[in-house]
Amino acid sequence: MNNIVKTQWIDLGDTPGQFQGFLALPPAGKGPGLVLYQEIFGVNAHIQAVARQYALDGFVVLAPDIFWRQKQRIQLGYEGDEWQEAVAMMKQLQPQELEDDCLRTTQALQARPETSGFKTGAIGYCLGGRLAYLTAATADIQAAVAYYGGGIHDQLDRAASIRCPVLFNYAEDDGNIPLTAVEKVRTAMGDRGEVLVYEGSTHGFNCWDRSAYHPASAALAHGRSLAFLAQHLF
Repeated sequence: MNNIVKTQWIDLGDTPGQFQGFLALPPAGKGPGLVLYQEIFGVNAHIQAVARQYALDGFVVLAPDIFWRQKQRIQLGYEGDEWQEAVAMMKQLQPQELEDDCLRTTQALQARPETSGFKTGAIGYCLGGRLAYLTAATADIQAAVAYYGGGIHDQLDRAASIRCPVLFNYAEDDGNIPLTAVEKVRTAMGDRGEVLVYEGSTHGFNCWDRSAYHPASAALAHGRSLAFLAQHLF
């Protein structure tokens, strides 16, 4: 897969080596742009694999290093001290800086020759799910997918600014996002949002490196997300 999908880290800011993103190109070398937002664990091996996965599906994928101001290109695991470090880093993030980085990433992807003439979307997981939602509210994109986006239900005032369709994938049993919060998202988004809940799943069900991995839900959600993105971006 690594030989078919060409990947590299690229600069997204004005200073080389500072704010960067992981770029994955499809076999055709061009296609719709897809901004991929990480969980709180950085652009780690799993997120890089997801980038390759969607590149194989025909998208030009760019995963920005959201934690660059704290530790550049950090890659964390899902348990113990690394889990605690990820949570601590998340708490240090500043909302306006995050939104600025999302906008810069989207514009950088849209400016690349590989996406010229194509539409742009966003997808994200956990923290990244919320960033995909906020990108839909602030940037010129044509579709977004949010997996168990933490905090979306607390930022529903931004829903009125969203003009593109958004697909929301939620776990049935999420300790951070109760089903009452999911219903608030459904109500706020109206016909611009498609809200799906996966039976028997918990937070993080898409990540095969986590104990929460739920293969049936992950496969179903990926298929639905891929169909949704293909419908709106190709």
